[in-house]
This record gives sequence, C-alpha cells and structure tokens, in this order.
Amino acid sequence: MRRLILLCCLLSVGLTSFRPAVVTSSSLINSRLADPVKLSWESLRDVTFKKKWYAEESVYMLYPTFGQSVQKLSGKPVELTGYVLPVDLESNVYVLSAFPFSACFFCGGAGPESVVSLKFKKPGKKFKTDERRTFRGTLKLNADNIYELNYILADAEMLDTQ
Repeated sequence: MRRLILLCCLLSVGLTSFRPAVVTSSSLINSRLADPVKLSWESLRDVTFKKKWYAEESVYMLYPTFGQSVQKLSGKPVELTGYVLPVDLESNVYVLSAFPFSACFFCGGAGPESVVSLKFKKPGKKFKTDERRTFRGTLKLNADNIYELNYILADAEMLDTQ
C-alpha cells in the first residue's frame, strides 16, 4: 500500500519518467508511442544541400544532409498540412507542398525542403491542384534515390474531409 501511495505522489508531482512503470495496458503505451507528431514546414527546413554529380543522369543535383531534429522524426508517424499538387493523376502520384502551385518548388523557386511525396496507404482518391489538406503517415528521409523527393510520407492518409 505504501508503494502505491508513493507512486501516486511521484506521478502527481509530474515525474513522467515513472509513468511506463505504472501503466500496465500495452495498448495504452503503444497508442502514446504511435501518436503522430504535428509536423511544420519550418521543422523540415532543418536540412542543408550541396551540389553533387550524378553520373547516371550526367547532372549536378542537390544532395541533402538532414539535421538532427529531422533525423529524429525519420520513421515516425507525423501529420502535415499543405497544398496538394497532382504530378500524375493516372498513377495517383501527388506531392504535398508548403506553397501553392504558383510558388512551389517546381514552379516558384521554393526549396526542395518545401515538398513531400505522398505515398498513399490506399490509392485512389483524386485531388485538385492547391487543395489544402492534412495528411498522416510515416516520415521517410531520402538522400540517395534521385528519382524521389527528399521527404516522403509513406502510408499517407488524408485526415480532413473539407
């Protein structure tokens, strides 16, 4: 009984490092670990780029070095809001951008850190250019595949239904 009272006192003081010891439901623990991070475009700017020669395409491209804060999010569930840009409607390929089409990375001169490739969990939904939507998925960092964007939202699902 004394242990229980002591444990309750510690928790009420806010020593959250003791919480996993008292939470016995594995589903509750897993749900807390799986809560997505509400990602901002500002946080994705923790990346630097340098020009690198890619012989297979005979071109210099920007090679990313991801900062620590972005690296910590790699493989984690995240939510991100932005403007949907259709790349290939027939193949269901879309990009989420910090900016509308007229100012995006592809047309307006924004940086490569301002776009995220959407890899849908269930493809099929169609979007219009510049729809502002929120998506949830797993953040993947890409530095080596020049045929993909640097940021990928895997198993993406739309959250809002406007």
